[in-house]
Amino acid sequence: MADHAQRRAAARTAAAELGLDAVIVTPGANLRYLTGYDALPLERLTCLVIPSGAEPVLVVPRLERAAAEASPANALDIADWTDTDDPFATVAGIVGDAKRIAVDDHMWASRVMALRGVLPGAEQLLAGAMLTELRIRKTPEELDALRAAAAAIDMVHAAMGEWLRPGRTEREVGRDVADAILAAGHRTVDFVIVGSGPNGASPHHELSDRVIQPGDAVVVDIGGTMPSGYCSDETRMYALGRPADEFLAYYDVLQSAQQAAVAAVRPGVTAEDVDAAARDVITEHGFGSHFLHRTGHGIGLETHEEPYIVTGNTRPLEPGMTFSIEPGIYLAGEHGARIEDIVACTSDGVESLNRRPRDLVHLDG
Repeated sequence: MADHAQRRAAARTAAAELGLDAVIVTPGANLRYLTGYDALPLERLTCLVIPSGAEPVLVVPRLERAAAEASPANALDIADWTDTDDPFATVAGIVGDAKRIAVDDHMWASRVMALRGVLPGAEQLLAGAMLTELRIRKTPEELDALRAAAAAIDMVHAAMGEWLRPGRTEREVGRDVADAILAAGHRTVDFVIVGSGPNGASPHHELSDRVIQPGDAVVVDIGGTMPSGYCSDETRMYALGRPADEFLAYYDVLQSAQQAAVAAVRPGVTAEDVDAAARDVITEHGFGSHFLHRTGHGIGLETHEEPYIVTGNTRPLEPGMTFSIEPGIYLAGEHGARIEDIVACTSDGVESLNRRPRDLVHLDG
């Protein structure tokens, strides 16, 4: 079970080291990380206030107090407010004469401006970099949660042949897959991509009414959030009959690229070096211009978080960092392919959390 009090203490220590007088966090992954409270992002202000010289306070609308108290945030001092109160004045009273305040990167602009109005003498900074440093290295408990998420999404891919077949639309398949994601233990379905034939060349293709055809290659990229709050994300490729020879040729290249990137992961290797391990293989075989995105993204309480596995990110990998390895090749108007695993950097290398085979899965066409 997460030690939210320890996380808040670490945040206060980090804030003090940066010379911050207070940190203010609104609903989202950072609030869940620090409190265990999955607050709704409503028009009424909810925020965690972490002053440098006092205990944290959770500010909530009175009508949300019961929900906050039913969560692990019940260990906090909770200050509620009614619709006739000014919650920003409440926050100002908590931080006192603070001169440097860091606010959550995802705080609504209206909140930022309101805080500026009640704290005109305070410099406002972003808290994202500081909070990222707390979250980027997963604890053993977090790694177990991500392993469970990966196993759950593996179960869905293992059963893909039950739904994916010619004559059905992408939307029909997507509905069945979404149901399966929930049945496998996820709390929510975060995304379902079923990109058949030419639609596979669009990395973030939306489900459509295209009827899946014999000979199609199909990209299936799916993920959700588990009751633990940790996310899954996995892409596998399916062929309904025999796809085009060109597709089969570059799929082999893609497999080699994905394997090379996974093998490159170890402590001290930079994020951009892992990206290069995949990109160099694809470029060497003439498909470099068809690899349209970064090689990966971090994952945890959010599907996309630090570290990003991309050219220009010179940050060395560290044990406990978790991220996707998902190179792709996309030929517009024809077909596309992507292979994605979630991996963890370990003390001496890499652990692949997804365990499904990476070969092209041939289904009856």
